[in-house]
Amino acid sequence: MSLPPLPTTAFPTVLANVHSHASELFEKDGLMSFLTNSTLVALCVLGLVLWFARKATKKMTLVPHKAQNFMEFVVEFLYGQVEAIAGAKQAKLAFPLLCTLFIYILVSNWFGLLPGVGTIGWGESTGFLSVKAAHDPLLRPPTADLNATIGIALSAFLVWLFLTIKEVGVWGFIVHTFGPKGGLKGIMGLVVAAVFLFVGVIEIVSIVIRPVTLSIRLFGNIFAGENVLHIMSDMMSGKHPVMSFLGSVVLPLPFYFMELLVGLLQAIVFTLLCTVYIQLSTTHDDHGHEEEGHH
Repeated sequence: MSLPPLPTTAFPTVLANVHSHASELFEKDGLMSFLTNSTLVALCVLGLVLWFARKATKKMTLVPHKAQNFMEFVVEFLYGQVEAIAGAKQAKLAFPLLCTLFIYILVSNWFGLLPGVGTIGWGESTGFLSVKAAHDPLLRPPTADLNATIGIALSAFLVWLFLTIKEVGVWGFIVHTFGPKGGLKGIMGLVVAAVFLFVGVIEIVSIVIRPVTLSIRLFGNIFAGENVLHIMSDMMSGKHPVMSFLGSVVLPLPFYFMELLVGLLQAIVFTLLCTVYIQLSTTHDDHGHEEEGHH
């Protein structure tokens, strides 16, 4: 005796309509094939930051105007944080890059939350000037593109390498990474040297993968935020038009505030980690000089 087939229930799978890669805005073989939706927003963010910086510093006065006052507050606050971690000497050298990274990443993250970014574009037509979903959006935050985050991370890595070599030299870096500590001699000295050699290899591996971890952490958080917002916007799709509209506005609203916080936190984490990396590799010799001075 065969059992009757069980009734099949359609469980709609809620998937975000977000690509993990940027989309080309022009033909792939054309002259403008390099221009993607992420590159376009990156240029917009760069122009916005340069415009505001120019506006804040064009006519500086003793009694600062609003733009100048805000810019001075941001720069002074960030410089104080970098100096507290990396020291006064390295802060003067590293601050231009670190401040630029923080501002650029923060503006890029928040730019992706503007209405229309990631939702206006090309897709399957459903009527006059409307599409079912924007599979290829016109605008996409650059930090949601792994190419952009890798470029930012590599820039920070190259500056870290330059500051490290400039401060301690190639030999000093090798000694600091692989050299035994403690001043032990004999058999124990050989054992300690072998241990620190192994630790040095692990340190080199961790240094090499820093650009990878920095770029993937930033990309993953911003890309995940895009997915969450798209999912919440589509939760009520297919319902009554009024409910669908209210759902697309009300349901994502709390997550917009969360993504504002995530965007700020990711800019802080990226800049903070870069500052710590610089501090770890450039300040160890200062302690040795201080001890020699005491002797």
